[in-house]
Amino acid sequence: MKYNDLNSEEVRVIENKGTEMAFSGEYDGFYEAGVYNCKKCNTPLFNSNDKFDSGSGWPSFDETIAGAVKEIPDADGRRVEIVCATCEGHLGHVFRGEQLTPKSTRHCVNSISLSFEAYENDSRYKKAYFASGCFWGTEYWFSRQEGVVSANSGYMGGHTIDPTYYEVCQKDTGHLETVEVTYDPSIISFEELVKLFFETHDPEQMNGQGPDIGSQYLSAIFTNNIEEEDTVQILINQLEDRGMNIATMIKDANEHTFYKAEEEHQNYYKLRNGTPYCHVYVERF
Repeated sequence: MKYNDLNSEEVRVIENKGTEMAFSGEYDGFYEAGVYNCKKCNTPLFNSNDKFDSGSGWPSFDETIAGAVKEIPDADGRRVEIVCATCEGHLGHVFRGEQLTPKSTRHCVNSISLSFEAYENDSRYKKAYFASGCFWGTEYWFSRQEGVVSANSGYMGGHTIDPTYYEVCQKDTGHLETVEVTYDPSIISFEELVKLFFETHDPEQMNGQGPDIGSQYLSAIFTNNIEEEDTVQILINQLEDRGMNIATMIKDANEHTFYKAEEEHQNYYKLRNGTPYCHVYVERF
């Protein structure tokens, strides 16, 4: 296999098992949606939805892409090194039992050992947009689904640019708390995502969701094309045929911009090892 050329600092860390200075790496505090690859051989190692802020100063992931990372216990038995399973380039170390996420695993990785590829640059993936009350709960359910590679909390449907959480909650910007779902359609379909949407909140509530009352908590799906709109309408018709009065709005995603919310609103329940207070699964199909 032909490997990428490395500069002297990359050689120090990746080939000679060095460590970059804490809080100095490119991917510390970086939370875009995509895949983190090995800097030396381009093997995909980590997905962005498995990244979390550990406060350590190095990128942290509580899961790896299956088979991509190999563990090697240090000779002194104190730590466990992680390397790329393809080229054995040094990545960092893995720690368990810290209870920082529900998986209680932290792959602590040097930024310099990684390269990043955004999902939006990969034609395999599509995006869907769902508003079903507090985005923490919406994100919780979609992020757990096989085939969903990322679920980002944010704002959509309003009339202001780059809204903040405070503005959306206090200043009537018209935005809905919305989750941008990036998914692999070869694994999960748009229809399956819409069914999950209807089964994880109350689509009949007209003034918010559960105890969260306000226009920012209304139920809506932002569709990208007529095929998606037809899919949503067919499922709404099925629910209404069963006696439900669906309040969910259908909006055109092409007429609205999705604004990603502040970092403290991402992976909210995952990082707190909690579950939603107003999003409960109810089978409807």
